[in-house]
Order: sequence, then structure tokens, then C-alpha cells
Amino acid sequence: MEANINCDLGEKSHLCSNEHDPKLLKLINTANVACGYHAGDDQTMRDTIRIAKANGVSVGVHPSFKDRKNFGRIRIKLGSSDLKKLIIEQLEIFDKICDEENYLMTHVKPHGALNNMACEDYEIAKDIGIAIKEYNKDLIYMVGASSQMEKAGLDLGLKIACEVFADRNYEDNGMLFSRKKDKALIIDPEEALKHTMIMLETSSINCFSGKKIPTQIDTICFHGDGVTAVQIAQKLSDGLKKNGIDLKALNLLSKF
Repeated sequence: MEANINCDLGEKSHLCSNEHDPKLLKLINTANVACGYHAGDDQTMRDTIRIAKANGVSVGVHPSFKDRKNFGRIRIKLGSSDLKKLIIEQLEIFDKICDEENYLMTHVKPHGALNNMACEDYEIAKDIGIAIKEYNKDLIYMVGASSQMEKAGLDLGLKIACEVFADRNYEDNGMLFSRKKDKALIIDPEEALKHTMIMLETSSINCFSGKKIPTQIDTICFHGDGVTAVQIAQKLSDGLKKNGIDLKALNLLSKF
């Protein structure tokens, strides 16, 4: 079995430090990089790309609402054209720096509230997918497993990578627990590995209640700003390999 570990990085801001990014980039396979709209800037993008390149880590865009104050975690309603414009602007910003660093931009994964909204709302997921397809149809659309994003990506004929979270608990409908709820986050590295292995071994979302929702799984995410992020990254990398999982950069998975 093969899989991919991804992490949201380059998110330096008043709410998040990127001090652990160099360590994390030695343990993961794929980085989703903030493009300055919710966090980060040109220099953090460039630094992240350079370290990723040195470690064979694939890189992609982590687009968000233009809301640094709230770290992109507040829902904002945009019309279809404005949403597509928002995505393409960030693709252009990141792609330019990738080109300057002579490194390939491989994928797109929405951030925070935008990602949650796209998982729930087919039209939002479709608008993001259309923007990706218009910019570069060969980019991989990283989507929430068994979500509206997955459906939209498939309908658009895009390359999709189905994602589950090692460090988040799931409701019975397959959506993530709100961060406002107790038990939303998994901070114990051993628990994160156990949660992940259950999902990989059963090909399902492992809900907090014990319910299993069958799904395709291509990539496993944890959050780089978590208090135990480095420990979770190490535990996942070591534990998945020990269990016979072949870890690869996203664009090197056999499905692509």
C-alpha cells in the first residue's frame, strides 16, 4: 500500500509560527504552502520551496480567504467569479515563485474555512475546481475524502487526491469536528497514528463515535501549527513505514 503525508506550512503570522517547518519538511512528503492571503509572504513561500526541494517534498498552493486577521478560519461568502479570482490569484503568486526556484507546483488544497465550506457545498467545490482546471488541468485537487469536493473534482475530470486527517476527529457525517468542540483535535502522537492506521486498513473515515464511512484515501494530513506537530510527524512517518506503507510525494503516487 502507498500513501502520502501532507502538512500546511509557510503559515508565519501573528497567530502562527513557522519555526518547526524545516524539521517537518524532513518528515513529510507534501507541503501545502500559504500564499500570503491568510498567512505567509513571498519569503516564507520561497524558503519553504527551497527546503522542500532539498528533501524531495512536493509543494502546492494552500489558498485561503484574504483574511490574515482571522487566519482564514472565518467563513466569507463570495460569488462564483470572485471565488475563482481568489484561487487563481494565489495560484499565480505561488507558481511564479516555484518557477523562479525551478521547482514544480503539483497541487491545490484550500485552507481553513474555505476548505470546510467546499467539503460541504458542491458549488463552492466546483468553482474552486474550475479555477484549477482553467489555470492548469494537470494540477492535483486535494479534496476531503467522501466530500462534495471529491464529487466536484471527479465531475470536472480533475486529478484528485482524497485526504483524511490524522490529528482531527470526525462527526458521523464525515465532516471534521468544529474546532470549538472538545475532542476536535488529536494531540497525542500515538493516538494520531492509531487513528490513521484504522482509516488506511479499513479504507474508511474513522468517526469519533466508531462509525466507519468507506472512502478512497490517498493522503494523510496533520497541522503544522499543532503543539505536538513535530512529534506527530515523526510518529506517522515511522509508524506508517513500519506497517508497510510506501510513502511518496503526492505527484509520485501511482494513481497520478
